[in-house]
Amino acid sequence: MVNKITLVGRLGADPEVRTLESGAMVAKFGLATSESYRDKSGEWQEQTEWHDVVLWRGLAERAQEYLKKGSLVYLEGKLTHRKWQDKDGNPRKTTEVVANYFRMLSSRNENSGSGNYMPKEEPAQTMSAPPPKTAATAPATPAAPTSPAPSGDGDGEDLPF
Repeated sequence: MVNKITLVGRLGADPEVRTLESGAMVAKFGLATSESYRDKSGEWQEQTEWHDVVLWRGLAERAQEYLKKGSLVYLEGKLTHRKWQDKDGNPRKTTEVVANYFRMLSSRNENSGSGNYMPKEEPAQTMSAPPPKTAATAPATPAAPTSPAPSGDGDGEDLPF
């Protein structure tokens, strides 16, 4: 069984961080994700969903230090449901994303802009094949195999990367 959620979105406010009596830190914030589509009449529509996100311990500390309102963030976690009572004693239920990983996709100075995240396209890499060898131009004996050039850092490994 799998309970995994992956989100890319923007923070609606600075994370609310607090330290529990046990000493564990917890951070909470709302994350907006948006989806654009054309409706039946051909008009562009944008649908925004809000997700309650919870981060614990070291992740909460990182969130407090780096995340701000408008930050574009990628996160992974699991979906959880929690029951509780409000101040009037009414039963309530909350669905949250408990994140176990996050990565900032925008710097602190790039926090404004569209709620949509589209990765930058990499230029297409084309590999052209060498012209086919004909019987007249093919060597009679196979060429000796070539080895990669040493890395130059003196560790003796010939890794191509």
